[in-house]
Amino acid sequence: MLLCPSMMCADFGKLRDEIDELESAGIDMFHCDVMDGSFVPNFALGLTDVHAIASLSHVPVDCHLMIENPASKVDLFIDAGADLIYIHPESERYTVKTLQAIRARGAKAGIAINPDTSIATVEEMLNLCDYVMVMTVNPGFAGQAFVEFTKDKIARLAKLKDRYGFTLTIDGACSPERIRELSALGADGFILGTSALFGKEKGYAACIRALREGSAA
Repeated sequence: MLLCPSMMCADFGKLRDEIDELESAGIDMFHCDVMDGSFVPNFALGLTDVHAIASLSHVPVDCHLMIENPASKVDLFIDAGADLIYIHPESERYTVKTLQAIRARGAKAGIAINPDTSIATVEEMLNLCDYVMVMTVNPGFAGQAFVEFTKDKIARLAKLKDRYGFTLTIDGACSPERIRELSALGADGFILGTSALFGKEKGYAACIRALREGSAA
């Protein structure tokens, strides 16, 4: 099970300490939410933030580009150190071309599927996806409620993993209880925010250990 802390929830005033502590806790990948205030009504991490995280990290770094026209920006984020780029199919006209371009640069390519995006509209794109991330909340803000009907989408995509060869990840309201439930449906990894990791008194190591033990139970 891949556990990927969402760095928009981290304390950038002590970024090195945050990264060291998260890595020591056993996380698998750092997740960077990039928002432009246009594709989603919020601003989050930018290019310099991704570069700072990647320069300190000893594990892979992904970028979730919640921006308009990501094709014009993927090279910048790969140059900044991103190992995996997620794009939204709704954010540009030629998604397949952008996925090809990401792979051509040697990075992993992924799509993020919103609650209101159907599998039928993206299935052809799965041929070029190393990762598929299901949004179980509407993109743009942390702390939202889980959208229940996305569980059906997760189960259906899990049945397509072997055919297309992608890793299935989940982003949004990933509490320990949800992680156990969605792991059983076939999800491979989870983006961790305030529902399961950040702001917890017991600390990162105890949280990560509990998630792994709970998922294996």
